[in-house]
Amino acid sequence: QVQLVESGGGLVQAGGSLRLSCAASGNIFSINIMGWYRQAPGKQRELVATITRGGTTNYADSVKGRFTISRDNVRNTVYLRMNSLKPEDTGVYYCNAEPPRNYWGKGTLVTVSS
Repeated sequence: QVQLVESGGGLVQAGGSLRLSCAASGNIFSINIMGWYRQAPGKQRELVATITRGGTTNYADSVKGRFTISRDNVRNTVYLRMNSLKPEDTGVYYCNAEPPRNYWGKGTLVTVSS
């Protein structure tokens, strides 16, 4: 089993910044891809960004140029730096890790006020 614990969410004004962290523990040796997904009220969960163990990144078009995902393989932690936040970035942000299966954290709420 793998446990994922997110932190760093909160309330911020539009144009502000936040940094999310996700610490992984447990049977982490098989984990390759870690990432962030988000779910806005009334919407489906969507990909925000992912990063492989080797550092290859992937971003949703809506966050390119504003968000940066990074990873510390020694601390087994993945980060999401979010700049120029918009109200439409509001949602619960979930950490994800795989394989051999999809593991999820409980989420951290990000609220961007206009």
